Amino acid sequence: MGSAVQGAIDWDRRYKLMRTHTAMHILCGVVWRDYGAQVTGGNMDPGEGRMDFEFANLSRELITEIEAKCNAEVAAARAIRTQILPRAEAFAIPDLIRTKINLLPEGIQEVRTVEIVGLDLQADGGTHVANTREVGGIRVVDYKSKGAINKRIYIRLD
Repeated sequence: MGSAVQGAIDWDRRYKLMRTHTAMHILCGVVWRDYGAQVTGGNMDPGEGRMDFEFANLSRELITEIEAKCNAEVAAARAIRTQILPRAEAFAIPDLIRTKINLLPEGIQEVRTVEIVGLDLQADGGTHVANTREVGGIRVVDYKSKGAINKRIYIRLD
C-alpha cells in the first residue's frame, strides 16, 4: 500500500488481441445474420480463436462461404463503436445477447456495447480495433462437431 508502480503494455500483443477479438465479432455477426446460429462458447489467443455455434450441420462448403463473408466484412472497412447504456435500455435492443446463456450478472446496471456498424451489435467489455479493415484476412483453419447441435469453428488471422 502506498508504493509506486509502473506498468507497460505489450502493444504488439494487445493489438493482435484487439484484431482477434474484432475478428471473432465479425465471425459471430456473419453467422448470426446469415444463419441465425447462437454462440455456445469461444476462446481466443493473439491471432487465433475458436467459436462454438448452435449448428445442426456444418460442411466444408458452408465453412468456405462463412470465411468469404467474413473477409468481405473486413474489406467493407466497417467502423467499430462502443457505448455505455443503462441496463434497461441495453436489454431493450433486440438480439443484444448472442450467446445461448446471458452471462451478464443482474447487479450490472450499465452495459457496454460494441457495434460493428451495419453488421453486429453486442454487449461486450473487450478491446477492439477502430475499423474492420484493421483485422486483416481471416482464415477458417478447422471446424468440428462438438455434439448434436454444437459446431466449433477455428480461425486464424493472416
